[in-house]
Order: sequence, then C-alpha cells, then structure tokens
Amino acid sequence: MTATSILTVTPTIEVTDPMTIKVIQWATGGVGVAAIQGVLAHPDLELVGCWVHSDAKHGKDVGELIGGDPLGVAATTSKDEILATEADVVVYSPLVPNDDEVIALLRSGKNVVTPVGWIYPNPERVVGIEAACAEAGTTLHGTGIHPGGITERFPLMASSLSQRVTHVRAEEFSDIRTYNAPDVVRHVMGFGGTPQEAYDSPMAGLLSGGFKASVRMVVAEMGFAAGHDIRTTQEVAVAAKPIDTPIGVIQPGQVAARRFHWDALVDGEPVVTAAVNWLMGEEDLDPGWTFGPEGERFEVEVTGDPTVLLTFKGLQPESVAAGLVRNPGVVSTANHCVSSIPYVVAAAPGVKTYLDLPLIAGRAAPEVGR
Repeated sequence: MTATSILTVTPTIEVTDPMTIKVIQWATGGVGVAAIQGVLAHPDLELVGCWVHSDAKHGKDVGELIGGDPLGVAATTSKDEILATEADVVVYSPLVPNDDEVIALLRSGKNVVTPVGWIYPNPERVVGIEAACAEAGTTLHGTGIHPGGITERFPLMASSLSQRVTHVRAEEFSDIRTYNAPDVVRHVMGFGGTPQEAYDSPMAGLLSGGFKASVRMVVAEMGFAAGHDIRTTQEVAVAAKPIDTPIGVIQPGQVAARRFHWDALVDGEPVVTAAVNWLMGEEDLDPGWTFGPEGERFEVEVTGDPTVLLTFKGLQPESVAAGLVRNPGVVSTANHCVSSIPYVVAAAPGVKTYLDLPLIAGRAAPEVGR
C-alpha cells in the first residue's frame, strides 16, 4: 500500500509575544457591556475608549456604566472623538451595523471586530471596506455565536471527523424570556403581537443576512453543489392561555414562539441548515412546541460516516431571572469577539473570516495563568 502525503498549509499569521492592545468599545448594550468586562479580564488588552448612543451616558465613567468601579475612561457620543483616539481595535456592536461607520474606523487605523455582520461577506459588498483596509493596513473580522460560531466555525471543525457528508445542521433552542431587551423582543422579534404582525416584522430580514452567510460558508468550504439561493422558512406558535413574561402578559392568540430555518438545497433536499427555536417557555403554546428532553441548548450535527452530534450546554442561563441579569449567550458572543482581538490585530489587512485566521483561543484566568 502506498501512503499519500498531504501537505496542510496554515495561514501565515503569528500572534506575537503578549503586548498591550488598546481597545475601544462601540455601544454598550448587552454585548457591549459583556465585551468591556471581557477586555478588562484579558491580560493583553486595555480599554481606552467607548462610544455610546445615549446623551445620558456621555461623559460618564465606563466603569459606572457597567456597574463596576471607575476605570478612568469616559464614554462619549462623539464619533470624531473616537476616530481621533489612539487604539488598535474597536469592538463594534451597535444594534444595526453601518458600513460608513466601519469604513471610517478602519481608515482611522483601527482594526474592527464585530458580532453584527461580515461573517462571510459577498466580495462585492465589501469593496469599500477592503479599500479602507488596504489604505490603512487594518483588518475587519465578523464573529459572534449564532450566527458567528455555532453555525459555521464549529460545524466545519466537526465535519473533519466524517466523510461522505450529506447534511450539516446548526440549531438553537432557547427560552426567549431570558433575553433582557423587551423593546426588541416585542417590536422587532414580534412576540406578543398577532401572527401576521410577526410574519411582517423585520426579524426574518435582520436575521437572514448573518445566517445565510453562515450557510454559504459551510456550503463553499465543504464543496456542496447548492446554489446561492437559501430557502428561508418561519413558523409561529401562539399562546393557548395567558403567559406571564418579562415583556408583559401574552394573551391567547398572540405570538409566544418563533422558528426560523435557512436551508441550502441540492435537488430540493437540505444539505446545510441553520435554525432557531425561540419559545416563551414550554407551557400553554399552540402548537405545543417544546425544547425536547435535552432542554435548552445549541446543537451541531454532521450527517455522514460517522454522524457526529455536538450539544452545547451552558450558553443559556439556569433560570429566567438569572438570564435577565446576565445571559451566557450574550456573554459568549462578546467573549468570541474579545478572544479574537489578538489574532485580528496580527492578521494581514482586509476582511478576514474564520477561514483566514488560525485557531482562536481564550486566555487563562489570572490566578492560574502566567
């Protein structure tokens, strides 16, 4: 038998010896606050600035904004002030991304890490961003959790354990009562409204950009014959009885659960699927959806020889009350951004996805680290 030698070429990126990397946080929503906490806990990072949307937060110490001790860093609503601040990277986490803001940050000499897009962008969509990166020698990296990790990074890693793969699935099962953003849950996600209002809400469109990009990354990297069109489907379940939730009582007939699927198809059959199941608990739903016996979780399944199933626990809180205080899914999204910072700073200029960067790792706690 003749052995075949396989040469694997890894990206020529080196994370240099630890140095202080100066970080600016853009926006202080749930992910933003968790990102600041992550930067403060990271041995190689230093927070040097923070942009906020609210005038009420302008001038306040960032430590106060996150419920901690003063840090000596004042928040600002001035984008010009942020652009003028000397920093290596910006963690960009607004509710809705803005290309012009990102281009300005990149042109100012700052790398950008973000959980709100650019996970696997169409090259035609990032011509201006690539030009800004080339001009200033900076890098943009899109990351997150779902999408931004569960949907593409981890499925691709798991797929290396199988051959003859026919289907890749990444799916979330979460109690949306733990998501402490009532206006978003009600007015953007469409919970508590009529089914038609939910179907007409912008949620599917807002989600589709990221999830479709994740599906396309897996399709392209694994060599599926699926085209660029991704099938999007959504379903709703309504309250069968009044359901008490953090956004108020959801009355019978109002939306109390939502499901979304994004499928890449070959001959009409799904080959790559990203899915979301968001429920206001498991009681009094019509239809009677549940999380199943496994409970809340994220799943990654690669159907092949052999079939591999990964279950991620710990990214959902232990209770609704705990989630409203600190939601592990939100924290993990921020951590994925923060952990990538040293690798992004060390990367060549341009838009870099998981396919362009080496393995990203977290850092040891101070009490057990070097």
